[in-house]
Amino acid sequence: MILVRYFGVLKDKLGLEQERLDWPGGTTRDLLTLLRARGGDWEQGLAPGQVFRLVVNQAIVRGDAEIPADAEVGILPPVTGG
Repeated sequence: MILVRYFGVLKDKLGLEQERLDWPGGTTRDLLTLLRARGGDWEQGLAPGQVFRLVVNQAIVRGDAEIPADAEVGILPPVTGG
């Protein structure tokens, strides 16, 4: 089981702040593939061309990283400020 948290415009677009998912093990790429397979806003919001960061247990990951059981995964869209 992992906890997935959605932030910013992703949270708004998907209509979900967080969810628990049964997790047999895998990587960030596996998680994104699983979520994109839901279609619609999921496929569009998490499309490969979209810019967002993945955080596993509060550490930003780059590339394809392992997601351990009981992890907390955050999906963060780009942040702009001024």
